[in-house]
Amino acid sequence: MATKTTKKAEEVKTIEQLRTDLATKQADLLEARRGHAAGELANPRVLTSTKKEIARLHTAIRAAELSEKESK
Repeated sequence: MATKTTKKAEEVKTIEQLRTDLATKQADLLEARRGHAAGELANPRVLTSTKKEIARLHTAIRAAELSEKESK
Protein backbone atom coordinates (compact mmCIF):
# COMPACT_ATOMS: atom_id res chain seq x y z
CA MET A 1 0.00 0.00 0.00
CA ALA A 2 1.47 3.32 -1.06
CA THR A 3 1.67 6.11 1.47
CA LYS A 4 0.52 9.58 0.63
CA THR A 5 3.14 12.26 0.64
CA THR A 6 2.13 15.78 1.39
CA LYS A 7 3.87 18.87 0.10
CA LYS A 8 5.48 20.25 3.22
CA ALA A 9 8.25 21.97 1.26
CA GLU A 10 6.08 25.04 0.57
CA GLU A 11 5.45 25.48 4.28
CA VAL A 12 9.15 25.52 5.08
CA LYS A 13 10.10 28.03 2.38
CA THR A 14 10.18 31.72 3.13
CA ILE A 15 8.05 34.22 1.26
CA GLU A 16 11.07 35.41 -0.73
CA GLN A 17 11.89 31.84 -1.81
CA LEU A 18 8.29 31.36 -2.90
CA ARG A 19 8.43 34.58 -4.89
CA THR A 20 11.61 33.51 -6.69
CA ASP A 21 9.97 30.16 -7.50
CA LEU A 22 6.96 32.07 -8.79
CA ALA A 23 9.10 34.25 -11.06
CA THR A 24 10.81 31.14 -12.42
CA LYS A 25 7.50 29.40 -13.14
CA GLN A 26 6.13 32.51 -14.83
CA ALA A 27 9.20 32.64 -17.07
CA ASP A 28 8.76 28.94 -17.85
CA LEU A 29 5.13 29.57 -18.77
CA LEU A 30 6.10 32.41 -21.07
CA GLU A 31 8.64 30.21 -22.86
CA ALA A 32 6.12 27.36 -23.11
CA ARG A 33 3.53 29.71 -24.63
CA ARG A 34 6.06 30.93 -27.18
CA GLY A 35 6.99 27.37 -28.04
CA HIS A 36 3.33 26.41 -28.39
CA ALA A 37 2.65 29.35 -30.70
CA ALA A 38 5.65 28.39 -32.83
CA GLY A 39 4.55 24.76 -32.93
CA GLU A 40 7.67 23.57 -31.11
CA LEU A 41 6.02 22.45 -27.88
CA ALA A 42 5.90 18.65 -27.78
CA ASN A 43 3.49 18.40 -24.85
CA PRO A 44 0.87 21.16 -24.55
CA ARG A 45 -0.19 19.86 -21.13
CA VAL A 46 2.86 21.66 -19.78
CA LEU A 47 0.89 24.90 -20.08
CA THR A 48 -1.89 23.65 -17.82
CA SER A 49 0.41 22.14 -15.22
CA THR A 50 2.57 25.27 -15.10
CA LYS A 51 -0.50 27.48 -14.61
CA LYS A 52 -1.63 25.27 -11.74
CA GLU A 53 1.81 25.42 -10.13
CA ILE A 54 1.72 29.22 -10.40
CA ALA A 55 -1.69 29.28 -8.72
CA ARG A 56 -0.40 27.04 -5.93
CA LEU A 57 2.55 29.36 -5.39
CA HIS A 58 0.24 32.40 -5.24
CA THR A 59 -1.84 30.57 -2.63
CA ALA A 60 1.23 29.62 -0.58
CA ILE A 61 2.54 33.18 -0.69
CA ARG A 62 -0.80 34.59 0.43
CA ALA A 63 -1.09 32.06 3.25
CA ALA A 64 2.45 32.84 4.43
CA GLU A 65 1.72 36.57 4.37
CA LEU A 66 -1.45 36.11 6.39
CA SER A 67 0.22 33.88 8.96
CA GLU A 68 3.07 36.37 9.28
CA LYS A 69 0.59 39.19 9.75
CA GLU A 70 -1.32 37.25 12.42
CA SER A 71 1.83 36.41 14.33
CA LYS A 72 2.70 40.10 14.75
